[in-house]
Amino acid sequence: MTDWGYKQFCPVAMASEVLGTRWTPLIIRELLCGSHRFNDLRRGLPHISPALLSKRLRELEEQGIVSRQHDSENGSPFYRLTDSGEALHPVIMALGCWGQRWLEAQLSMKNLDPSLLMWDMRRHLDPSPLPPRQVTIQILYHDVTPRHSKWWLVIDKLGTDGAVDLCRKNPGHDIDLYVVSDLRSMTAIWMGLMTVKEAVDSGKLQLTGASHLKTSMQNWLGLSPFAGESGHVSS
Repeated sequence: MTDWGYKQFCPVAMASEVLGTRWTPLIIRELLCGSHRFNDLRRGLPHISPALLSKRLRELEEQGIVSRQHDSENGSPFYRLTDSGEALHPVIMALGCWGQRWLEAQLSMKNLDPSLLMWDMRRHLDPSPLPPRQVTIQILYHDVTPRHSKWWLVIDKLGTDGAVDLCRKNPGHDIDLYVVSDLRSMTAIWMGLMTVKEAVDSGKLQLTGASHLKTSMQNWLGLSPFAGESGHVSS
């Protein structure tokens, strides 16, 4: 338990002592989303310091929520949720659904981050609507700094797992689909606040390339797990 504590026997108070510390719910969110390596956790939490992330992981390990394990091949550490941690899935989902439904969407749309958006898009992308081959998609944000403007998603449908790689540098493959947008519009699409069709019709999203990739983008994009909750974003 944390030092400060609520000093109440109420289960809500006791759970809040564990989950109420800064960054803890987001670390659990990342682990639930499939991030197990320290660097992958940092990619999903770009504003947390390595020292604080290590501290929170140790605390979660002490509380029996996270298990620290080691790769059998190279001995590198990775983290997994215990049964206690996995049981927090509906709690984290409920927090996200509540935030998406009841908090003003404009607040979240002020915290735009191309790196975090692309990382989320990469891990939620659904390869099933894509053709059974390697597919390369280039995404260009025309309103951010050059360092963060170009991204490539490479989906390998030739393998059994449909692996999705996110590249910051040109991987050298033929491009199947070019996607051009401003960061705000793409974030709104991913959060379920705007559809691909609405963005295209309004001129906020330009798609060039294979027609089947353009028409199925709403399906393969793999939206936020909270996109089904009602929300609205203004132009």
